[in-house]
Amino acid sequence: MLEKLFKLSENHTDTKTEVLAGITTFMTMAYILAVNPSIMAATGMDSGAVFTATALAAFVGTLLMAIFANYPFALAPGMGLNAYFAYTVVIGMGYTWQYALTAVFAEGIIFILLSLTNVREAIFNAIPMNLKSAVSVGIGLFIAFVGLQNAHIVVGGSTLLQLFSVDAYNKANGVEASFNNVGITVILALAGIIITGILVVKNIKGNILWGILITWGLGIICQFAGLYVPNADLGFYSLLPDFSKGLSIPSLAPIFGKLQFKGIFSVDFIVILFAFLFVDLFDTIGTLVGVSAKADMLDEEGKLPHIKGALLADAVATTFGAILGTSTTTTFVESASGVSEGGRTGLTAVTTAILFGLSLFLSPIFLAIPSFATAPALVIVGLYMLSNVTNINFTDMSEAIPAYVCIIAMPFFYSISEGISMGVIAYVVINLITGEAKEKKISALMYVLAILFILKYIFL
Repeated sequence: MLEKLFKLSENHTDTKTEVLAGITTFMTMAYILAVNPSIMAATGMDSGAVFTATALAAFVGTLLMAIFANYPFALAPGMGLNAYFAYTVVIGMGYTWQYALTAVFAEGIIFILLSLTNVREAIFNAIPMNLKSAVSVGIGLFIAFVGLQNAHIVVGGSTLLQLFSVDAYNKANGVEASFNNVGITVILALAGIIITGILVVKNIKGNILWGILITWGLGIICQFAGLYVPNADLGFYSLLPDFSKGLSIPSLAPIFGKLQFKGIFSVDFIVILFAFLFVDLFDTIGTLVGVSAKADMLDEEGKLPHIKGALLADAVATTFGAILGTSTTTTFVESASGVSEGGRTGLTAVTTAILFGLSLFLSPIFLAIPSFATAPALVIVGLYMLSNVTNINFTDMSEAIPAYVCIIAMPFFYSISEGISMGVIAYVVINLITGEAKEKKISALMYVLAILFILKYIFL
């Protein structure tokens, strides 16, 4: 039955590989179930209800990815988009969280229409192959950077960024942490990177997942030995699962269906809606391009065969998530971890979706997995995606320079969409001015995108 549903043989995979890949993807993105409620709670939303909404949105969205496209990609409320929701729209601009949810809902509806009319697919297919490879490389650097920050290996300093030290960490965060909380976690994260690297070199099946679990296990041993001392005030919690509140699922009632349609025809609403649209559109496309390129899922023309289904899953999940009570649901770049484990079909996505569903009942377990344990996975996945740099044509400078701009923009500006924007602008402008555009047959859509991106930087 699984063979018939997911075409495993056709995609050169098997059930065991797909399930293991799905577990790995879940483990590397399960942090969203803890982080999203924390961010959204800053708006006054009930954190327990947001947790339930987050898990359900991830479950439904990832399941839709398997049904609509048979791809191993997972979805959940996106980082960056949730911060924009909470800190810009609600706290910064003074709108209610209900109003912001309505903007997310409208964004989802528009995305459904765009997906059905092939606009999003056309944008994906219009991006040149070298830029697609550059997106993969840029995402690799980006998620490695995220992993290093999550583990506090990289902290703020006099040179903007520097290698961890307790003093630098305290100055950057305005706290008084010590070796027994932040210090030991940095050591554990570094050990986790080395352990995961050794497992990769030895080609151990499930190396990334094992790296996460072993790092977490070492942390628990350190807690029992007194080397790691939890300090909730500083954000360092016990590494042991807490079942004191049982396995009850927090109610959705405080946030479910709380949309506010009054004032949706204002200029501010349009600006908010456009921001959600823009970031989600290009973060999703960037993730699909990067992860698909790494998984060798693109055809000879650099197109993703079933992208319409993947984009539709993303759009429907966003709409559904807004009704549940969470910010924009999008395809997660952490899907690359499952792809690196051999995931190639929707069975990987189904496995991840099931785990998100189960997380509603077993939240104390996965919430106990700390960021220093998942950070090594992000760093190693970054390596996998960085290897795609060999597919970029560096002998043609009109191709190499835009690819280079795209790559460095993602980690430096902390945004996948900025990397795509700048890469597209650089590609069109350089090839147009040097007279290479006609020979390369740059599509009309690339010109349109370049103009829109330039206008974005001028007016937004």
